[in-house]
Amino acid sequence: MHRPAQRQRQLRSRLLVCAAAVPVILVASGCSSDSDSGSDGAKKDSGSKASASAKADGGGDKAAEVEKAVFGKLPEPCDVLSKKTLGELVPKAKDKSGKAGTSSDTATRGSCSWDSLDNNGVDGSQFRWLRVSTLRFDSDASLGTGAKRAQDNFAKQVADAQGTKDAKGLKAEPVQGVGDQATLVKYDLKKDKDTFKQQTFVTRVENAVITVDYNGAGLAGDKAPDAGELGKAAQKAAKETVDAVVAANKGGGKPAGSGDKSKDEKPKDDGKKDDAPKSDDKKSDAKASDSSKSDDDKSKASHKS
Repeated sequence: MHRPAQRQRQLRSRLLVCAAAVPVILVASGCSSDSDSGSDGAKKDSGSKASASAKADGGGDKAAEVEKAVFGKLPEPCDVLSKKTLGELVPKAKDKSGKAGTSSDTATRGSCSWDSLDNNGVDGSQFRWLRVSTLRFDSDASLGTGAKRAQDNFAKQVADAQGTKDAKGLKAEPVQGVGDQATLVKYDLKKDKDTFKQQTFVTRVENAVITVDYNGAGLAGDKAPDAGELGKAAQKAAKETVDAVVAANKGGGKPAGSGDKSKDEKPKDDGKKDDAPKSDDKKSDAKASDSSKSDDDKSKASHKS
């Protein structure tokens, strides 16, 4: 009779113990949950601060600024040389004003050429061809500064000259005293049984690159011109062109002695024009791919003779 009552009391005691244990589990579970939540919040807050710091430093949100190019324009290519210089380099030119090359953007590129034939009949003839080319490079955030882009183009112009097809006796010499960089590339090129003495003078000044192509030949049995003299003449033309680029960007117009001066007016002699700076003895060993453009131009010039 007493056993059922005793069992009931034991069962009731167990239920009370289990009921008392439930809040303890819930509390422990709640503490654990709060701890994890706090950790996640700290991580998010840390990430937000890092992101804000990166933005404050300008990381990735603003394109890198590059230094502005020094030269913003180019002179007229047919006006860069004085009449005195043209009289020396192309003495028998039919058109002393030159022939301007075609360009879709004259603010960044231009060229002018002259050709001269001193025909002495059975005694032979002397042929000369001259071209001055100018290039200007602006600074660009993705491409670099104007000066750096000009340096790359300077190297390309020298390599193209060295890669001329069928060039004989090719030599490349760095030159001091003209612009910021200068190299003279010279070689012989045979056309229609005549040998042309080619001089390509490339120079860079700030963000501008100037290339002077000058060649000469003795035709119909006449004596070939002296390559050294042709090289000095090309260097002189390059230096005058550098001066013209600098003057055009200083608001000073064309340099003294250039442009449309009267025939009777003599340019000022500063004692440096007739004595070109000597070249270094070092030779460039750089090799380059073939450049048909320069070859085609010289071929056209030779046919005029």
